[in-house]
Amino acid sequence: MNCKPTLLASLFVLFAQLGFAQQSLDFYLPDIEYDASIPTPESFFGHQIGEWHLSHDKLVYYMKALAEASPRVTYTEYARSYEGRPLLYLTITSTDNHSRLDEIQAQHVALSNPEDQQKPAQEQPVVLYQGFSIHGNEASGGNAAPLVAYYLAAGQSPVVLQTLEEAVVLLDPCFNPDGFHRFSTWVNMHKNLHLTHNPQDREYDETWPGGRTNHYWFDLNRDWLLVQHPESRGRIEVFHQWKPNVLTDHHEMGSNATFFFMPGIPSRTNPITPPLNQELTGRIGNFHAEALDDIGSLYYTKESYDDFYYGKGSTYPDANGGIGILFEQASSRGHIQETENGLLTFPFTIRNQVRTALSTQKAGVALRQDLLQYQYDFYRQGMAEAKDATVKGYLFGAPEDPVRTSAFLDLLLKHKVEVYALEREVEANGLTYQAGQSYVVPVEQPQYRLVRGMFETMTSFNDSIFYDVSSWTLPLAFGMDYAELDKATFSTRLLGDPVVVVPEAAFQEPEQSAYAYLLEWESYCAPKALYRIQAAGLRTKVATESFVLSGKPYQRGTVLIPVQNQHLKPSEIHELMAGAAAGCAAITAVNTGLTPTGIDLGSRDFERLETLKVALIVGEGVYAYEAGAAWHLLDQRYGIPVTMLETNELGRGDLNDFNTIIMVDGSYSSISKRGSADLREWVADGGNLIATKSAISWAERQGLAKVSKIGDAREPAEQRPYEKLSADQGSDRIGGAIMEIEADLSHPLFFGYTRSSIPIFQRGTTAYRPTDNRYATPAVYAEPPLISGYARPEHERKLAGAAAAIVSGTGSGRVICLPFDPNFRAFWYGTNRIFANALFFSDAISGSAVERASGKPKNGR
Repeated sequence: MNCKPTLLASLFVLFAQLGFAQQSLDFYLPDIEYDASIPTPESFFGHQIGEWHLSHDKLVYYMKALAEASPRVTYTEYARSYEGRPLLYLTITSTDNHSRLDEIQAQHVALSNPEDQQKPAQEQPVVLYQGFSIHGNEASGGNAAPLVAYYLAAGQSPVVLQTLEEAVVLLDPCFNPDGFHRFSTWVNMHKNLHLTHNPQDREYDETWPGGRTNHYWFDLNRDWLLVQHPESRGRIEVFHQWKPNVLTDHHEMGSNATFFFMPGIPSRTNPITPPLNQELTGRIGNFHAEALDDIGSLYYTKESYDDFYYGKGSTYPDANGGIGILFEQASSRGHIQETENGLLTFPFTIRNQVRTALSTQKAGVALRQDLLQYQYDFYRQGMAEAKDATVKGYLFGAPEDPVRTSAFLDLLLKHKVEVYALEREVEANGLTYQAGQSYVVPVEQPQYRLVRGMFETMTSFNDSIFYDVSSWTLPLAFGMDYAELDKATFSTRLLGDPVVVVPEAAFQEPEQSAYAYLLEWESYCAPKALYRIQAAGLRTKVATESFVLSGKPYQRGTVLIPVQNQHLKPSEIHELMAGAAAGCAAITAVNTGLTPTGIDLGSRDFERLETLKVALIVGEGVYAYEAGAAWHLLDQRYGIPVTMLETNELGRGDLNDFNTIIMVDGSYSSISKRGSADLREWVADGGNLIATKSAISWAERQGLAKVSKIGDAREPAEQRPYEKLSADQGSDRIGGAIMEIEADLSHPLFFGYTRSSIPIFQRGTTAYRPTDNRYATPAVYAEPPLISGYARPEHERKLAGAAAAIVSGTGSGRVICLPFDPNFRAFWYGTNRIFANALFFSDAISGSAVERASGKPKNGR
């Protein structure tokens, strides 16, 4: 009696393994008439979508072919990835709309200008931005894109024709070309002829770092607001050229899930976002539900995900007059996998993405007038709120560092934020902001809501769980002095010239000297200048005390480059100094070593610096995001070559090629005993190890660092309802908040800072006691530490006064322990200097200020 079901099940598995790739076009798309002159994906690729994972180059070629074949489609390249791959979008609309596209675009963007009172026209098209696969290994979106594009380019049904007439569709087939290509290579090279659905198969277990991220291992879906990477910078420019009404972001999630679409958890919506945004999101969601019901696909909504952090693709539009929609499809992570919902095939995942892309178009057309009116009202209501706001503007500046200031201004301008030079001197929060060195962002501007999202701090929330970070206050991240201006302190008379072009960080070319040059350390790019000088083979020293020379004060961290006893001629050294200073840092020529105040240039308080030779440990067990952030900083901003060493290869090479090794957050369980022993020997012989976050625990277990964790102070347990378990666990962590540390500016780790209070980005609740050695804890968390974001009171108490930096080590080496990531997401400019100081100045730290570790591993490991 059980034979028939068993036979059917076996046949299903067989067909899934051998036949699923032979899907016809109508498996994915509505069975309508299509223009035969437009190439189908199958005819172009030589196989049906879903049989193989498309590589990025194939995706690009097909999009170009559609643009060449169809008058409905134009192709635009808007950026290149780090690996040189094109980022592109197709503009798809009716031929009539194409003939007046500039007019449509101008009319549409005008809706976002509150000074323009022209309301949406009755026949005005809606603008839909449909984007796919910002995480490269979430490939069903990028593989769905050709089908969606073909449907619009070739479809002849009344629904398609109406969509083309009433909408302009910007179709971005792949937000992350490098990760997408990397993942396609992995799964295709491991595909069997007879498909394997066992999740343990190698096809479904990518090697580190996987295909999720871009070239430098960044999550590009956290970079919409931060715009630190070329993919994001190009995309945001396109966004503001069009101001889309709806932006969709097609993702994947765990294989045992089903399908998610927005809205997310209501209590976790950013309070700056108007309630109508979520109402419209819900109405659009009804179209997705209908589309998925039609093909029998399971789905859910209002769970798991949220609309809080404005740096994600599904949330950035919410601060810009549009509706952001997140789609999450259960991932086959290859071609077919067994899941708790049965066999999950790649074609099935693609079909769900296709159908919700089409339902987005249907919703956009049906709600066209409502969406356009929402865009119009968003900016005008925002301006009205700004006029009534208590905070009237934000003041900021970092006069000691024009490089960092320019980087922040560049970010603001990328998001069309209006910024003005400060016209007159202002005192705020005990600081004096000088005209010509500071800037003002007034709140009465079209980007009012986004400005709030950038500048506000927040410590009170409706919910205690966040899908991503709970705070990202940008001036704090960039280490800016900044202040809110209220009605009493703000005046339009403070507004000087508008900033329309990012000012270049200008540094005067040094004169030629026959004696020495002084490199000031306050500039963000000073490490780049120093490495360029070191790489040329010049001897350098760092001042550990301040001094005055020729009437100019020089702070600790100033780098001395003598002219004599160098292998280059004085004229060659001058040429090198001029090149190192250009756009980077202040370098001054001096002709005497005798100072009227402070140390002389020949003092022993100038410590010799070794030329930096750095390695970064990567591989299994290492947190790729943080490894990538360190790599990116060294490679892109400092121009420092870095050797990446695999965890499982340590013990097989020669660590003596390096004087500095970086270990970011990670378990490091794949490092062998031999590898660990080599690292201990290397540190004892004078190597400098930089360990961040959980790498500190590994160093402690290896006898490389002496640290003591602070335990959690728990209240007596009380009984809680089972339904609260998930929420309680989620709130019992710090997912991303801004804390303040107090630093000893006389310590080499904090050379170049001008204020002892430094905002850092905090993730996690691990805290360490200050060291027994009174000089080995150069920074502690402030009391109270929280500046902005969510943290439970008990976690705040735990961190208050805890060590924020520890210098430990064995033998003649140093182990710099930082319990936070100083390079977070490439935008936390304010703490990059701590990392740079650890790279260059660890040898300048006195051996008497080191917390001595045993040098022996615990438990013999």
